[in-house]
Amino acid sequence: MQAFAIFIIRTLRERGHLAYLAGGCVRDLLLNREPADYDVATSATPDEVMQIFPETYAVGAQFGVVLVPDNSSAPSVSPVVRSFHAGMIEVATFRSDVSYSDGRHPDEVRYTKSPEEDVQRRDFTINGMMLDPIANRLLDFVGGQKDLQAKLIRAIGDPEKRFSEDKLRMMRAVRFAARFDYAIDPATFVAIQNLAPKIHQVSRERQREELTKMLTEGQASRAFRLLDETRLLREVLPEISAMKGVEQPPQFHPEGDVFVHTMLLLDNLPPNPSATLAWGALLHDVGKPPTFRIAPDRIRFDGHVDVGVKMAEEICRRFRFSNDDTEQIAALVENHMRFAQAMQMKESTFKRFVRMRDFDEHLALHRLDCLSSHGDLSFYDFVREKIANMPPEVMRPAPLVTGDDLIALGLAPGPRFKEILSSMEDAQLEGRLTTREEALAHLRQELTQN
Repeated sequence: MQAFAIFIIRTLRERGHLAYLAGGCVRDLLLNREPADYDVATSATPDEVMQIFPETYAVGAQFGVVLVPDNSSAPSVSPVVRSFHAGMIEVATFRSDVSYSDGRHPDEVRYTKSPEEDVQRRDFTINGMMLDPIANRLLDFVGGQKDLQAKLIRAIGDPEKRFSEDKLRMMRAVRFAARFDYAIDPATFVAIQNLAPKIHQVSRERQREELTKMLTEGQASRAFRLLDETRLLREVLPEISAMKGVEQPPQFHPEGDVFVHTMLLLDNLPPNPSATLAWGALLHDVGKPPTFRIAPDRIRFDGHVDVGVKMAEEICRRFRFSNDDTEQIAALVENHMRFAQAMQMKESTFKRFVRMRDFDEHLALHRLDCLSSHGDLSFYDFVREKIANMPPEVMRPAPLVTGDDLIALGLAPGPRFKEILSSMEDAQLEGRLTTREEALAHLRQELTQN
């Protein structure tokens, strides 16, 4: 992608326009990181870009942004360039934004020929640099390189103005600070605290995307502690903020309160976890604060799993998760305590338990839960060993009887079908029925008696 971005820059310059790499890719290159994508900033207008690269996508042309795919049909694009690069380059025209009534999009876009004027509208100094990749020359009008060296997240210009333009930038400041392990500039930090209640102007989907990145990019617990310190946590996830100070029984949770325990889980997340596992770790004990009580024997959280499932589902609906992701996150919350019963489970119950969708995530969450509290992995080791010693055909055997068999025996389809087939599968999973003949004979006997 870098080579294709340079090709676009070279082509734009051949047509008389200024063009540079811009934004996060410049930051990452200076940090010797591989950029996830490459953006180009240019003096060419969207119409001029689309004339040079006819196969473009004007997804944000009203804001000066077009996407150039790697299969551009511009005559000067070589077949090698077309075939080798898979992706698109965002090409944005130098501009100044007048105002942001909706807290996200500029009311008016004014194009400019000045890269220095363009960077003044960007969010943070470390994202406000441009790079001439041909001459290897850095354009830094906002002190971004200095802040990179100082490991500092600083808003460009007036931080309250920057955040008023797009409230999501407050969450992005937290994410960048956590991801790079940087501090947030004091004036920028205070501006976030002051404007935190305005975060509700940002759509839930955009908030969800930012939170998911915080959970999966590494340094998740630092991100959530910063959300708390900047007063954003109480706005976007008050259920997590409510965990602070909620004590737990020390014999099971020597690490501290529910918030401390949850942050330890986030610390122990594997690299690049799935979004569902990360959210499951965040929400697994969300039902504890409303069920906290001090009993004569110890602190208790009666029914916290059932309460937590309902809360997790509501949070997922609030953030517009897909139905599949909502189902999996709620299942992780619902089943995270069941491992303690694994040694006493009937064979049929155990096999159904480990056959749950994405069971590896349930197993991973249980391990995280243990490592972040008492440290006892005996149930985890038991389940893993039993699964390893169980052939697939034993865990998921082909059914001995089907609905067609029930119909052949004179039963009409209905609610009893599921009950009978489930009972027959239990007997099969527990080894009480091993052949189809045995199963049919057992079924006939049951139907005769009932």
